Amino acid sequence: MEVITVDRLMRTWKIVWLWLRTLLIFSLPVLLIGSIFLITINLIGPPPLKVPQTTVFYGSDDSIIGEYEPLGQNRFWIKLDNISPYMTEATVAVEDRRFYSHHGFDYKRIAAAILADIRAGSKVQGASTITQQYSRNLFLAPDKTWERKLKEAIYAARIEANYTKDEILQGYLNTIYYGHGNYGIEAASQYYYGKSAKDLNLAESSMLAGIPKGPSYYSPVVNMDRAKKRQKIVLDAMVATGAASAKEAAEAYEEPLEIVGKANLPVEKASYFQDEVEYLLKNKIGLDAEEVKLGGYHVYTTLDPELQEKAEHWVEKSIPRTSNIQVGMVALDPKSGDIKAMVGGRDYLESAYNRATQARRAPGSTFKPFLYTAALKNGFTPSSLLMSERTTFFEGEENEYTPENFGNHYANDNITLAQAIAVSDNVYAVKTNIFIGPEQLVETAKDFGIKSDLAPLPSLALGTKPVGVLEMTSAYSVFANNGLKTEPRFIKKIVDYKGDVVYEQDIAKKRVVEPEYAYVMTDMMKGVFDERLNDYTRVTGASINSLVDRPTAGKTGSTNYDNWIIGYTPQLVTGVWTGYDKGKTLHPFNDVLYSKNIWGHFMKDAMAGRPVAQFPKPKDVVGVYVNPDTGLLASDSCPGKKLSYYIEGTEPTKYCTGDADNKEKTMPVSPKPTEEKGFFKKIWNWIRG
Repeated sequence: MEVITVDRLMRTWKIVWLWLRTLLIFSLPVLLIGSIFLITINLIGPPPLKVPQTTVFYGSDDSIIGEYEPLGQNRFWIKLDNISPYMTEATVAVEDRRFYSHHGFDYKRIAAAILADIRAGSKVQGASTITQQYSRNLFLAPDKTWERKLKEAIYAARIEANYTKDEILQGYLNTIYYGHGNYGIEAASQYYYGKSAKDLNLAESSMLAGIPKGPSYYSPVVNMDRAKKRQKIVLDAMVATGAASAKEAAEAYEEPLEIVGKANLPVEKASYFQDEVEYLLKNKIGLDAEEVKLGGYHVYTTLDPELQEKAEHWVEKSIPRTSNIQVGMVALDPKSGDIKAMVGGRDYLESAYNRATQARRAPGSTFKPFLYTAALKNGFTPSSLLMSERTTFFEGEENEYTPENFGNHYANDNITLAQAIAVSDNVYAVKTNIFIGPEQLVETAKDFGIKSDLAPLPSLALGTKPVGVLEMTSAYSVFANNGLKTEPRFIKKIVDYKGDVVYEQDIAKKRVVEPEYAYVMTDMMKGVFDERLNDYTRVTGASINSLVDRPTAGKTGSTNYDNWIIGYTPQLVTGVWTGYDKGKTLHPFNDVLYSKNIWGHFMKDAMAGRPVAQFPKPKDVVGVYVNPDTGLLASDSCPGKKLSYYIEGTEPTKYCTGDADNKEKTMPVSPKPTEEKGFFKKIWNWIRG
């Protein structure tokens, strides 16, 4: 038995203590540096993961209608849940097998790479983890310096300390370069296969996962043989990690792949609409130009791509290519205010000027429904009679004003309000405006949402002050929506590149007129297409009444330079303006047909397949059959009858007898006396006889 002496124990202890001191001396700086490193990355906090991304516009059916491409690149950020599991497993297997177990650095892999490099005498094997590659993609230049390596380590540590593994993998897959200008798995999947990343199968995923190793070298578009060899490496890695069986890998390798080789995004639609959305993003929502262009936002709009296509089709088909006539057109949902279609001109490439939102033109007789709504509130009814004859008025003390009917045709007799709307009698309108007071017309128009400058003049009844197409179409939605005003809406919501909703616009509703007035006005505007109201001239919608196959109301309007029609069903309101940009006079026969034809064909096409809806009748509205010429209750003594609606208590009580004096007995019910004195009072007394 060996005896261990005290001297021997002391020598052994000295050797151990020497090693311990040496280890402590060398480890303290490492521990100190490590502690400082950990404290620093925690103090700095998480690095921002926002990178330039393509901002995408979606239609109401969630289809892509347009997008921004930053610097000629395709970038789309999608959530990990929207990436095929095959793709995530293939990426982890070939790029970083211990991704879920390390903390940003794979030390075993680093050691193996160092040994391999020493044996080869050069750098032959990489050891970067997914986290390191992600930090490089986000923050670093491609140069290979020690400074960059240090920054990469710091960023990788910060990412690992502040984000989950799934968040890191999601970010990596959304930023890695797959060749041909495609950054991120969604852009790559669309480019190579024409499908979303969530629909990738094992064969497609294993092919894509191999591309980032050398995007220009392993691209199947460039060289399929090299791409297949790289795919085999990926599949073998998946077998090694248990992500796929040997049989599944073999079948995936043999599966033929159809490579598209181009971005599978539709041609941009509704450029005028998209311009308006971009304007709102910058000027109302508050995003700066760079954010809109490179922020990777998903902008969900109200545009209906199907209706937009129909609108563009009928504009193109209705106006000859040789004509210089321009067009502004808006279709919207009266219940929500959602803009469903918009045409701002004949050709966006020739002129980006949006005539639907930017132009201001005289609306002509399409302004009259605001006048007659105010008149109903002042005691008028659909049966109220006024004389239609050439009349001179005064605007001010000396300025004479003589409104003319189309073609200089006049009834030279009393006509009802319902007929005056249907045939668009101008003398009736001006007399009505003088009776109620032009200030009331201005006030009513403002209530309906007209924001353009107006002047309280007798001629305002004929739409002499310029307004916008969107402005007018939105105002008409009040009639279609039973008296409720909804603000026009282009954008439903905006989602950022991380999938968070950053903006959402609710539907804003406000009652601006009582339901009974809106309903009676709608009933009278149906008469624009009803030839039973023909009198000294035909109703203004006669040329397209064959296209009206469901309850539809509207009003036409024209000036020497502008032609309008705005009409609606309970589900859709559409306004169309046609004219020349620079004030060229319209041809009295050819040029005035375009707006009606566009509107009529579009509305018929747009409503095809939809259920026929009725305008809801308020309880305090009653319907009675009247003689269209006299406005009195229909009888056997007077030929012709039409169901007309009245606010309860204002409906006619006398029957038409066929006597010549019938029309003298149906003046406005309990009219409110005008506030005007002097000339306007004399005019009213003259009207009353």
